[in-house]
Amino acid sequence: MPSMIPPNGADHRAYLDHASTTPMRPEATEAMLPYLTGHYGNPSGSHHESRVARMAVEDARDQIAILLGAGPGEVVFTAGGTEADNLAVAGTWEAMAATPDPPGALVCTAMEHHAVLNSCRAVARRTGAELREVRTGKDGIIDLDQLAEMCTGEVGLVSVMTVNNEIGTVQPIDQVASVVRLGSPRARLHTDAVQAVPWLDVGPVTAVVDLVAVSAHKFGGPMGTGVLIVRHGTGLSPVIHGGGQERDRRSGTHHVAGIVGMAAALSATVSGQKETTARTTVRRNRLGDGLLATVAGTAETGLRENKVGGHLHLRFAGVESEALVILLDEAGVAVSAGAACSSGATDASHVLTSMGLDHQDAATGIRFSLGSTTTDADIDHALAAVPAAVAQLRD
Repeated sequence: MPSMIPPNGADHRAYLDHASTTPMRPEATEAMLPYLTGHYGNPSGSHHESRVARMAVEDARDQIAILLGAGPGEVVFTAGGTEADNLAVAGTWEAMAATPDPPGALVCTAMEHHAVLNSCRAVARRTGAELREVRTGKDGIIDLDQLAEMCTGEVGLVSVMTVNNEIGTVQPIDQVASVVRLGSPRARLHTDAVQAVPWLDVGPVTAVVDLVAVSAHKFGGPMGTGVLIVRHGTGLSPVIHGGGQERDRRSGTHHVAGIVGMAAALSATVSGQKETTARTTVRRNRLGDGLLATVAGTAETGLRENKVGGHLHLRFAGVESEALVILLDEAGVAVSAGAACSSGATDASHVLTSMGLDHQDAATGIRFSLGSTTTDADIDHALAAVPAAVAQLRD
């Protein structure tokens, strides 16, 4: 039968994949420009050009520290969220393994981003440590009782993400911290806050954990730039060796323009966060309610009240998610079947199966993620395109 979907080149494209990456904020682009076109010094040098670059990096460090509720000396610049998570897991474990009483187990949720989950699994394979994965309920919230059972004296590291990257659920990090401190008092607590920054005040999270990972391109900054907050007193062995930058926690020449742009994007994000969240939540709800009402056999994953304002995750019965992503792209709607780094994989989402969904159901999930640039026209376009695409695939 002829296609029911408009061809590529449709008048409007609705970008609903902000959880994958966000458009650059104008404030970030403006801040970066001088360091892309004029200021070219290496911050590790001693001459004037280097001092200019170093001052820019340290000014950005001070700004980011304030916005994330940390001290400047606790900010470690990385090449993004994945590196920050890897450094948190591997670096913390190596530091603890070098103590007189090394730990024997580490804990994470089964729905962690692969940057954390695979790092924890790599540590377990390499060292023989026991990896304990905590389940979540169908609401996407960590099982605190099981966490308490797993947090014993031999645990050296616990990782629980603040906001899930696929379904957007917010974990009770303050309660998680209480459980960890009680059962595993020597353990370091890490959180992947990459998806939290656009929607939540990260300061209260930073206050109760030891390590916090963020990534600039999730809140309007440049790709390839991130931060790991390492609270004072938290041992961290480097995983990248070299010139000893970042207090010998992460060697390598600083990406000056990226760091400056990240600070500018973070400042703009925080200053407009309440307004953006309120506006985006209304649009997210209109999209979700509209699709649930017009597309039969649609189910929402997790409870909306437990999610940040930009995330909507739906499952369309009988429709394979990757096929729907492709058809919607042809119709001018950009969405995701899960984490961008896992796109194209044939396996069902580990996030959805960790919630108890079977593989067939999990293979039908679509993530719609909105951001500060999402418009009413984007929602209107998606509300028209999605039902037509689902109907075509079911026909």
